[in-house]
Amino acid sequence: MRTTLCACIFAFPLSADPATDVVNAARMAFDGMPVVRRVDEIAGNCGADETVHPHVAYCTSRNQIFLTRDVTALPEAAYLVAHSYGHAVQVRQGVADFALAQIRARRPEEEMLRGLVERQVDCIAGFLVARAGLSPASLTDWFLEDRFAGPHWGRDPLRIGPEVSVDLVTRDAWFAIGQGGDIAACAPGEFSSDLLVAALKN
Repeated sequence: MRTTLCACIFAFPLSADPATDVVNAARMAFDGMPVVRRVDEIAGNCGADETVHPHVAYCTSRNQIFLTRDVTALPEAAYLVAHSYGHAVQVRQGVADFALAQIRARRPEEEMLRGLVERQVDCIAGFLVARAGLSPASLTDWFLEDRFAGPHWGRDPLRIGPEVSVDLVTRDAWFAIGQGGDIAACAPGEFSSDLLVAALKN
């Protein structure tokens, strides 16, 4: 993982806690959003081990997002939280159920379908970042490769959560679409945005 040398380009503005800005934006936009638990480390929570993302994870069994206390110091903190909330929006609004049914019925296409799920998650993340009033950002400023390829969401135990890798350029493209502020645009392939649009509170 790397950060840019200049925080003035493609970066969120300085904030006391940009992660909290995203939390508040998510709760204002959608019902049923998970609570955030600040922890010293992700491992040991909801069946997570060292293979789970080191800074953030969404436990669907408890509807909780685990966030390390030191994450605020990371320039990508708001994105990490927004990505987790993207999964939560899918779960709470029925998109994840639809996706799972498709995956079970079409096992040979599982990798492609999970890739579509992740694209929509990153689009929702961009939408929440925009709703939080944070400036546009590019994932390629912070990462050299996909940082969400390993387990980072799912039921207890998190260590066996879904795994799929999406190339960084594709993730960044969908994150940018979401930052445009239109949740209806978060419709990759056969996963429509209808449930997202219907669930949006304001």
